[in-house]
Formats: sequence, structure tokens, C-alpha cells
Amino acid sequence: MTDSCAFVFSEELLNYKFSTHHPFNQFRLKLTIDLLNKIDALDPMQIIPPRMATDEELMLIHDPAFIEAVKKAGNGKLSKEVAENYGLGTEDTPIFSNMHEASSLLVGGTLTAVDQVMTGKALHAVNLGGGLHHGFRGKASGFCVYNDSSVAIKYLLEKYQARVLYVDTDAHHGDGVQWSFYDEPNVCTLSIHETGRYLFPGTGNINERGQGAGYGYSFNIPVDAFTEDESWLHAYTHAIREVADFFKPDVILTQNGADSHYYDPLTHLSATMKIYREIPKLAHEIAHQYCGGRWIAVGGGGYDIWRVVPRAWAMIWLEMTENRICYGSLPADWLEYWQKKSPVELPKEWDDPENLYPPIPRKPEITEKNLNTLEKALYPIRSQKKSETG
Repeated sequence: MTDSCAFVFSEELLNYKFSTHHPFNQFRLKLTIDLLNKIDALDPMQIIPPRMATDEELMLIHDPAFIEAVKKAGNGKLSKEVAENYGLGTEDTPIFSNMHEASSLLVGGTLTAVDQVMTGKALHAVNLGGGLHHGFRGKASGFCVYNDSSVAIKYLLEKYQARVLYVDTDAHHGDGVQWSFYDEPNVCTLSIHETGRYLFPGTGNINERGQGAGYGYSFNIPVDAFTEDESWLHAYTHAIREVADFFKPDVILTQNGADSHYYDPLTHLSATMKIYREIPKLAHEIAHQYCGGRWIAVGGGGYDIWRVVPRAWAMIWLEMTENRICYGSLPADWLEYWQKKSPVELPKEWDDPENLYPPIPRKPEITEKNLNTLEKALYPIRSQKKSETG
């Protein structure tokens, strides 16, 4: 096993584009890569181009009729009525030209990352173009056509017979992945997200614990709206460590949506860059403690593509490569170039200022609520451990 890291990318990943004004904008990939290049943190030899997922690989998760519908939609040959049955042509997931090809490349990018890690070519691998966790077996949903994480996990199960821990830190619940493996005991899903009370998709409650042979392998930490760094990190730190110790995975797959930040326009959380430092650090720790280092990371949500996503996603790669350069000022040439194109003022530092937002009036109440949520979510693990030691 080598200790190298693989960064899956090609310009073609930017072809997954619904429209000019759609909030899901893969241009954030270019901003992130340019930031890494400006600090000399990404060697061209580490960049691996994604491949296209085959129809057979897509069918590990997706219904053949849905795949055919996506193909027809991308070629302008699917009626509006039929498209809507498949979640296509909606406000969230509009139809765009060559939709199947662009979506298959995102899936293939994550499969490329999987193979890099599981064949020992790389210890860690990242596909920031992936992380489309809302896609279902026969339906597109929430900006997601095909579900690359679900396909990758099924691929890991079948090709590598691996026990997979899937950790989702997107502000939106990782519903598509959870339901794909709800009865599978060799997949453990952990999602920490904003409560679905006010936010799409409305799922991810504590009592969603799996079913059949998979009961007890689904964990959800729905945090309250306006949750801040300390409370969020307390929940994440305890959850990932205790769940990993309970499940003892062979490989960890992390979905790294960057939409829990205060600046994000689609969510209601109050996190800062502090959590995006710690998310990959803990994932890295867990990978080495339980998985022989095997760690695959994908992107996900993140709709402030200028101020948040480049910094947050750069930190994943910098953690993977054990590069501690992301402190102090952002590179002046990156700021100078992109500020001319950005509609908002870019941050000058890797970290956010302490006074990023006004004080949250309900902070004690929110913190207490999140503590109770964490306790209930982890109760089965904690009670089992107590009975074993006690």
C-alpha cells in the first residue's frame, strides 16, 4: 500500500450544469483547484481523470428504465409528463443536454477514486465532483440525477467485499444513500445535518435506524437551525468516533457538502471554517485507526461557491496530503484574479473572523437540544457498551 493521494478531476466534470442561474454550480471545482495550485499543493501527477460509469455499474443502484429516461431527456426525447415521473424537468433538477453522459462521468469519478484506494494505488482519494446523495433508484431528486455514493458503496460491497462506513456532513440529510442500504448490515450510514423540520429533504430523524438485517446501522444527528461551530463539532466528534468504534469499517467514504456555513444561501446553520478544518481531520484519523488508511472523499452541496467552497474543499486535500499550509492569508494572486469575477467580496484569510455574524439569541437552547439529540441517536451504542462493561 502506497501513501500517495489521488485527486480525481477533468474539465469535463463541469459539464454537469443545469443552467446559468441554478444554485448547483460545478464552477466551484475550478475555484478550488486554482486555490490549491496557487499554494503549490496539487501535483499534476496526483490528478487522475475520471472515467465514465457503465450502464451496468449504474444499475448496481439505479433502475434500467430510469437510466433510459435520463438518456432520452438529455437528447430532448422525453415528454414532460414522463420526465416528471422520474424527477426530471423539475425546478430542482432541470433537464440539460447530454445529462446522462455528464452524470455518468460524476459516478465514474467516484468509482475511479474507489479503485485507486482499494487496489492500493493511493491511500486516500477525492472526487469533489461527486457527492450527489439525493438520487434514488428510479428518481432524480435535489439537484442529483445519479447517486455516485450509492453506486460506489454497492461497488465496494460487490467487487471488494468491504464493510463501508459512509459519513455525510452535508447540511441536507443523505437520504438517497441511507435508503439504498437501509437493510444492509455491511454498510453503516452516519449523517449529521440540519433538522428536516425546515429543510429539504425533510428526513433524517433519529428513529431512522435501518430495517431487517440493517437495523442499527443507520445513524442520524439532525441538529437545530442556527447551530454554531462548538455544538456542531461536539456532535460530529462524538458520533464519528463512537459509530466507527461500533462498526469497525474496512473503508470510509465521506460526503463533504460545504453548506452548513453561515454564508450558505440554502440552509440555516451558523457554522464557520472551523468545522471544515475538523471534518477531514477526524475522517483521516478514523481511516487510519480502523481502515488501514483507506479513505475516499466526495464533494456534495455548497452554494456559496466563492467565499466558502474553495476554502472548505481545499482543506480536504490538504488534510489528505498532510499539508498544513492553510493558515493565515489566502494567496494574493488567487484573490486578485477571482475578485474581479466574484459578485461578493472574497475573504482574505483561510479562517473566518470571530465576528462573522451577530450573536445567536437561542444559543443555550440550541446547544441543549443538540446534546439531547446526540444522546438519543447514540443511545443504542452507548447502552450496548455499558452492558458489555458492566
